[in-house]
Amino acid sequence: MSTNRLEAFSDGVFAIAITLLVLNLHVPAPGSGSLGHELLAQWPSYAAYVISFVTIGIIWINHHAAFSRLRAVDHSILILNLLLLLSVGFLPFTTSLMATYLKEGSGESLAAAVYGASFLVMGGVFVLANRQILFRRPQLLREPIPPEVARRTLFFAAVGQVPYLLATVLAFVSPYLTLGICAATAVYYSLPVASRPGDHGQSGASIA
Repeated sequence: MSTNRLEAFSDGVFAIAITLLVLNLHVPAPGSGSLGHELLAQWPSYAAYVISFVTIGIIWINHHAAFSRLRAVDHSILILNLLLLLSVGFLPFTTSLMATYLKEGSGESLAAAVYGASFLVMGGVFVLANRQILFRRPQLLREPIPPEVARRTLFFAAVGQVPYLLATVLAFVSPYLTLGICAATAVYYSLPVASRPGDHGQSGASIA
């Protein structure tokens, strides 16, 4: 199978997931108090929205970079791609969970852990997909990739999961640490320094 249908379907899932994030933002009801105060009270929703939006955007860019290496896909790559899309489609829920419970007196740590873990799972599946593409199915590549380049690409993808592991574990110390780590990771990987072009035109680093 060519990569065209896979990328078209994947782009649709990414677009839907990134659009659903906005449903967590609500217009304050008239008469419920000062509009400015009510808007500021929703800051967890804004923060979670921006972090998740940027993170999904970055994984979309990485997805394009990874699958553009291929001239065709097989069943194993299709399954891994579906698992990746499953994790991406789950992010609007975990984003809403984080935003809703961040300032609550109970449940906030678990909500933060689920939020961090959702990024960790998404990135982990992408690492597996990269491994399958670069090492298990080299015959499907458009052009050969030197082993050292493949190893470096997979290494950067794997290292990108460390912040999400920390965010998940530290959620039980403070949910604000989870939010801060996820925010810092999103900001870092959206900067040019994290998009250093490597060999074969691929990114020198990525979150996934």
